[in-house]
Amino acid sequence: MIMWNELGISGGTAIVILIALYFVIKWAVKNGIKEAYSAITGKKTDEDVRNEKELGFELEDK
Repeated sequence: MIMWNELGISGGTAIVILIALYFVIKWAVKNGIKEAYSAITGKKTDEDVRNEKELGFELEDK
């Protein structure tokens, strides 16, 4: 924690920043994997289909 003190950040603030950074990176990796899967296979994920139904977009080529 010496490095954080040199930057003027207390220990509690540093922990909150690290936790937030963890979740942001986790979210970005998850979305990147989903996007790559869709691009490679040409398939939509279950979540994409659910989101389209919620927004009112129905697949016309069933």
